[in-house]
Amino acid sequence: MKGKMKAAVLYKVKDLRVEEVEIPSISDEEVLVRVRACGICSSDLGRVMVYGTYRFPLIPGHEFSGEIAETGKKVRGFQAGERVAVVPLIPCRSCEFCQLGEYAQCISYDYLGSRSNGGFAEYVRVPARNVISLPENLDFESGAFTEPVSVALHGIRRTEVDSDGSIVIFGAGPIGIIIAQWARILGIKRIFIVDILKQKLEVARGYGFEDCINGAESDPVNIVKQKTGGGADLSIEASGSPKSFVQCVEATRNFGKVIFLGNVSGDVTFSQAQISSILRKQVTIYGTWNSNFSPGPKDDWQPSLYFMNMGLIKVIPLITHRFNIEQAKEAFELMWNKKEFFNKVMFIFD
Repeated sequence: MKGKMKAAVLYKVKDLRVEEVEIPSISDEEVLVRVRACGICSSDLGRVMVYGTYRFPLIPGHEFSGEIAETGKKVRGFQAGERVAVVPLIPCRSCEFCQLGEYAQCISYDYLGSRSNGGFAEYVRVPARNVISLPENLDFESGAFTEPVSVALHGIRRTEVDSDGSIVIFGAGPIGIIIAQWARILGIKRIFIVDILKQKLEVARGYGFEDCINGAESDPVNIVKQKTGGGADLSIEASGSPKSFVQCVEATRNFGKVIFLGNVSGDVTFSQAQISSILRKQVTIYGTWNSNFSPGPKDDWQPSLYFMNMGLIKVIPLITHRFNIEQAKEAFELMWNKKEFFNKVMFIFD
């Protein structure tokens, strides 16, 4: 397909320009995806406004869905017009970790939106292996959430919690609310959600989560310990706040488990007493990164699409703002300057 398309192109930090660029050409093993919805992740905000992409100029955006506009000559199983979600991580498929199906650990990966052009554009070229068909009744906006829903599932899968157990999630943004929904699906009965913004906690309550704690008004560690008789079985950091990384560990019971998922926004310091507490309580700390789309039981993407399609993972209420791509600078200024409350901000393409 030849012609021009509109895209938000990052030339340097804080220099995001909406302009017309060439529609990308595809190789024999790629597909051209017409983007229909693309979310703005907190990492996109950081890339545009703080630390940049891996090269310039580059089109950011990695949470997107759309429909196939064109297929390469060697592509099988997909056709023009098919509705798809896009996996942004492009593994090399030859390193030791790729051979194990652990694509998130690939040592030579590419990534749409940070290393290669991504979804803040009308069209994106994508390896055919990185597109997944959307269920028939799932809309494009939900499809654009497949990446964060899969990231949340990948994180909570790092460990196990009994259905009679408890979980505390630090951060009530989109990822935190999605994790809470996965926890409910897994049968965890006591789910605590912590944030410092009242609006985000109201969103959580709208999802039916009652144990919502405002960390700006009270001590979430003490509350969780009091209500659980010693601490949560599983604590998940999903906000990126250095303070909540520490609180996450403190709120965990003896022999409990901690998952660090949020992109940390500064250095984290543990005091001598806090380190001693980790040792004495024999807490296990897990790191998690990205998601897995390798075929088989490790795949996070197909379960995410299935549970969204079933209505058990609900993401549309998380969207507070919708912009067209011509409003890209306006969208980022709103988020960066925090002009008003926002949760998920999304670009919609007609």
